[in-house]
Amino acid sequence: MGLNLAAPSPLEYFTALVQSDEHFPLLEAAISVAQDEYPELDVQQVLGDVDQLLARLKRRLPADAAPLHRLRTLNQYFFRDLSFGGNVNDYYDPDNSYLNAVLRTRRGIPISLAVLWMELAQGLGLHVRGVAFPGHFMVKANLPKGQVVIDPFTGQSLSREELAERLEPYKRRSGLVDDFDVPLGLYLQAATPRDIISRMLRNLKEIHRTQEDWPRLIAVQNRLIVLLPQAWAEYRDRGLALAEEGDTARAVADLETYLVNAEEALDIDAIAERVAALRRTSS
Repeated sequence: MGLNLAAPSPLEYFTALVQSDEHFPLLEAAISVAQDEYPELDVQQVLGDVDQLLARLKRRLPADAAPLHRLRTLNQYFFRDLSFGGNVNDYYDPDNSYLNAVLRTRRGIPISLAVLWMELAQGLGLHVRGVAFPGHFMVKANLPKGQVVIDPFTGQSLSREELAERLEPYKRRSGLVDDFDVPLGLYLQAATPRDIISRMLRNLKEIHRTQEDWPRLIAVQNRLIVLLPQAWAEYRDRGLALAEEGDTARAVADLETYLVNAEEALDIDAIAERVAALRRTSS
């Protein structure tokens, strides 16, 4: 019996990476997201490119550099010398979410820039985490004398007052004012690697849905369902995209998974009607 040495598909590779929260390779998983768009992408090559950036950065620092000195050197290197920053001219370009493209163009969105910055920071021994701040991903570094919150889009360190000011529109929209207000610290909690990858995928999802690019949307939904197997709304959204593509059998299967599991959802009746309509058209 011959050995099957076929390479895993991009989705199989991603599935293997995101199995465990304990051993979750954030950078590798983030790079692998681009394989749907760049099927020939060599993820190990991109990991090697990031390692080279880190090696160059380490050469600038003495081994006993204090944490604040390391942080300042990192920010000088990343935001000024390498000119990483936000793509203000084309914010909704999917390439802003693909780390191979971000490394090439030095332009991205907050979360993709954050993943690269955190990898370099951790390589310097800094204690950093991503922050799922509403509407704009941040990073934070814990230093001996306190916490620094940085906007990865610009490299700017933000004071508590500036963070509170950025939160105001979100709080007003969400009704989180007066008696319903919550402390700023709640918005600065560390995001898990799984949270970070799901937010990256949902950014892509929004772009593809807006453009009605169903094949690309389905590819993103496949990853979201692997990453968050009990996020039932992701089955619904994949089912609706499959229906648009004319894949009725798989669409019905996904929508029925949603109906069985999301019993309290407000759109249950509408989705049930959609399933009935799909069954009629396919019979």
